[in-house]
Amino acid sequence: MNNSPLVEVDAQVLNLEIDLIYAGVDNLAGKQIYQDPRCLLHRDAEACLRNASRLAHQAGLRLKIFDAYRPPYAQYLLWAALPNPEYVRDPSLGSHHSRGVAVDLTLIDTDGQALDMGTGFDDMREQSHQFYADLPPQVQRNRLLLLGIMLGAGFSYIDSEWWHYELPDADDYPLIDDTSFKQAH
Repeated sequence: MNNSPLVEVDAQVLNLEIDLIYAGVDNLAGKQIYQDPRCLLHRDAEACLRNASRLAHQAGLRLKIFDAYRPPYAQYLLWAALPNPEYVRDPSLGSHHSRGVAVDLTLIDTDGQALDMGTGFDDMREQSHQFYADLPPQVQRNRLLLLGIMLGAGFSYIDSEWWHYELPDADDYPLIDDTSFKQAH
C-alpha cells in the first residue's frame, strides 16, 4: 500500500500546463535531473493548487508549472550547480520542494503564452526578486496578479523568486524521499 502523501497533479482536471524544467536539459544544472516526468505535490499543496487554478481562470488565465515535488537527490544536484542559499536551499536543511509543499509556476494566457514576468524561471538575479522595483508597470502587474492568485489560494511566497510559492509553515512537513521517483543517469 502506498502511504506517500504525494499525489500526481492532473493537468487536464486542473486545466493547467506542466513543463517540468528539470526533466529536460535546459535548466540551471545543464543536465536532465528528473527521469520520471510526473508532477507530484503533497496532497495539501495540491488542494491549494486547485484553488489557484480556479482563481487564475477567473482572471482568464491558466497556470504553468515548472517544478513541484523535488526528490532530495535532485536538490543536491541543484545545490552543486548553484550553491547559493538565496536561490537554492541547502540540501542539508531540506528543500520545501522535497517536502512536496512548494511549486514553481507562472501565468499563461488563452494562447498558452507566458505573461511577461521580467525574467525567466530560474534566472538567479536580483531582477527575479518578488518586489524588484526597476521593472515596467506591466511586469509588476503580472507578478502581483500571480502573487494575489497564489496568496488567495493559500500559498506563501519567498522574496528571491517571483515563481516560487509554498505552503505556510513548510518546515513543519517532513522530507519525502519517494523511491518511485528515480534519478536520471
